[in-house]
Amino acid sequence: MPQECVASGPDASSLAEIKQMSGRRIEYERRRIGLTQSQLAARVDLGVSWIREIESGNPKTRIDDHLRCAAALALSPSHIFIPLLFMAHGLTFAPQLLAGNLYELERHWLQFIIDHNIADMRRILLGDRGDGTGSAFPQLGT
Repeated sequence: MPQECVASGPDASSLAEIKQMSGRRIEYERRRIGLTQSQLAARVDLGVSWIREIESGNPKTRIDDHLRCAAALALSPSHIFIPLLFMAHGLTFAPQLLAGNLYELERHWLQFIIDHNIADMRRILLGDRGDGTGSAFPQLGT
């Protein structure tokens, strides 16, 4: 599935490029599983013309409609969120990073977030705030 768009920077054109990539991914997945636009429209309670707009990458479409279509197709929202993360951090995004099944990458990503948050909670509960006081609670001034 070819994707040529490159998203970078926090501007409207970057969001439009993300919608373009998402629309292509949605169309590809819909066709791959053998659904018509009418069938997808019925699944997400949208009109067929709006599905055409989403798949064509119309920048006026809403991200939540892209997410609804992705969910109806059992397609991971990573094809939207990963480019948004790059954009939020001012990084250039290469669409090739979305090639293939992202399930394994997503599982590693989620496990990292869980581990990181557990480590933070453990540090707080064990009294190490990282500020040298050794206490999990802020010191009140007298």
